[in-house]
Amino acid sequence: MNYLLKLKQAILAALIIILFAALSYSQSQPYVILISFDGYRWDYVNRGITPNINLIINAGVKAISIKPVFPTKTFPNHISIITGMYPENHGIIFNEFKDPFNDRYYYIGDSLEVRESSWYRGEAFWETARRQGIITASYFWPSSDMNREYRRPDYFLHYEHEIPYDVRVNSVLDWLQLPYNERPHFITMYFDLTDGVGHRYGPISPEIDIAISSLDSTLGNLLSGLEEIQMRDSVNIILVSDHGMTEVNFVKIINVEEMLKGYKFGSSNSGPAMMISTDDADIEKIYSLLKKNENHYKVYLKNDIPPYYHFSKSPRISEILLVAEMGWAVITNKDLKWMKPENYNGNHGYDNHHLDMHGVFIAGGPHFKNGYETGTINCLDIYPLLCKIFNIIPNNNIDGKLDRIEFILNEDLGK
Repeated sequence: MNYLLKLKQAILAALIIILFAALSYSQSQPYVILISFDGYRWDYVNRGITPNINLIINAGVKAISIKPVFPTKTFPNHISIITGMYPENHGIIFNEFKDPFNDRYYYIGDSLEVRESSWYRGEAFWETARRQGIITASYFWPSSDMNREYRRPDYFLHYEHEIPYDVRVNSVLDWLQLPYNERPHFITMYFDLTDGVGHRYGPISPEIDIAISSLDSTLGNLLSGLEEIQMRDSVNIILVSDHGMTEVNFVKIINVEEMLKGYKFGSSNSGPAMMISTDDADIEKIYSLLKKNENHYKVYLKNDIPPYYHFSKSPRISEILLVAEMGWAVITNKDLKWMKPENYNGNHGYDNHHLDMHGVFIAGGPHFKNGYETGTINCLDIYPLLCKIFNIIPNNNIDGKLDRIEFILNEDLGK
């Protein structure tokens, strides 16, 4: 009897120790808010209209730019940021494309397909973190609302474009005030304003400056809110953009459909880049015709796509790829319906090495160096950086490299 009592006491003591250890671990976990400003070009922070971003810069880290992956499109880059993988490896190769094995079509405007988890071959950071005991949340990020529960953040919302920005900010602040055992420590946020305005009015316009200022005010509301709940000093903020923007106009267009009259082919995407698929018998013929007329664009057979694009491995990539010269557009007849001068003055999707396609990288908080400026950051390296901050084991299939980015962290990290 005495033995059983001692055993129960020992078990109870062990449970108490485990409970307190878990609580201590939860309270010691860092906080990170990863924010995306869609289409926010690298030089937008240099226009003297972003006082709140400057607050983070002055006390944190600013890179000259962030280098996106090719193609410099929204979904491929957001997935690359959150998985640390090239599009050819994580599977989301464009904003729209067809699966050659089942003829299903991925399109960012199709919510059912976007939520279908089988499209996504990479492991998002929130998956890695959840598996290792980190509570995660997303107020929007491509793939965060996929249809398999275990592949989503603990807290998430299906994307709704019209939800006001102040509602998003207040919801994140509410998450951060949940009890410790329910509170997310990793949160993503997404804001599209500069992308839409950049497309319509261009990256050098009064309208884009208004959009830049508006997003800065939204960031200011988040910072003020963190101050009010006494978490400003404990939250790491990483502000990134998925790509930049360049000026375009309706004059610089190449109609591929007119060039390939008489041939049966399929195409996906247009503007800065286009994929073309056709019967095997016509691949060389179509390629030769496009090569013969190559002017203000480059055409590649899949096996000959330059290695620096890292865009040839996936079976979802078509047999022929066209990449337009900066500012030019490769199109088909259907594109003429929307390419009007009044709404087509900026675009992205071009060669990711061109500076106009680069975005911003700014970070501040207890885990980052103070007042530190660096060169270009590779977007693939954000995933391993997050793993380092949270001291968790990364997925071993990533393309990102910690040693290219960890120097921006406080040297005391992990000590």
